[in-house]
Amino acid sequence: MDTFALRVTCLSRRGIVAAIAVFLADHGCNITDSAQFDDADTGMFFMRVSFQSEQGKTLDALTQAFGALAADFDMTFDFFDEAIKPKVVIMVSRFGHCLNDLLYRWRIGALPIEIAAVVSNHMDYQKVVVNHDIPFHCIKVTKENKPEAEARIMQVVDDSGADLIVLARYMQILSDQMCKQMSGRIINIHHSFLPSFKGANPYKQAFERGVKLIGATSHYVTADLDEGPIIEQDTIRVTHAQSANDYVSLGRDVEAQVLARAIHAHVHGRVFINGNKTVVFPASPGSYTSERMG
Repeated sequence: MDTFALRVTCLSRRGIVAAIAVFLADHGCNITDSAQFDDADTGMFFMRVSFQSEQGKTLDALTQAFGALAADFDMTFDFFDEAIKPKVVIMVSRFGHCLNDLLYRWRIGALPIEIAAVVSNHMDYQKVVVNHDIPFHCIKVTKENKPEAEARIMQVVDDSGADLIVLARYMQILSDQMCKQMSGRIINIHHSFLPSFKGANPYKQAFERGVKLIGATSHYVTADLDEGPIIEQDTIRVTHAQSANDYVSLGRDVEAQVLARAIHAHVHGRVFINGNKTVVFPASPGSYTSERMG
């Protein structure tokens, strides 16, 4: 039995949930999970519904039939098959903790994605990537060749059919053009000290100031550097007994976990961009299940 999901965004008004439930029931579908949110400040409504197509209705048929209801409520909507793993291009520089964590989660099925390629501006991780039978592309980036380098990166994305770019500690600033072209489809990870500790060695700066909480932020990439809509964050407590190097090691763990959670939420269609913020619905039952344990 096919398991699909429906995402809906529109202005809030009476009857939306009822109309969607009736539509799915009338088309032989059984709702297995549902989440919704009304933003009182903007008047926007967001909803995600998982359902089983018990009478064999296809995504195309459901999409076409839903058009009339969507028009009545002026909805933006999309149906998708939860069994299909989105294709992802991972980009990395010389810090490999996030890349290695994603490769492991992908290998055991804990992260339902297809890694279509890994792009780096260095050769450090070529062997580990190729050993996973994943295409590796080393694309050097300089001030002089940046437009050409980004064109090559986008060619990799297009050729692979990737739905998402993940910046797994990729230490190059993307152009405004690339950010706009891939709007809502690039996820980044960084420490959560911004805007307090900018530039090099942020963990050392935090250590010198006696910071007691360190953390990580994962967000969509926009033209505003490190200021895109936030998807996921987490923190870990440190004390005076930790060294600056401890801060770095602990920070790496948080970064890897937060990035994986953000990707998990995105590929399951649980994230809705809401202006400068996001709406992130809880995971559906069973969505964290791994295909194997190790």
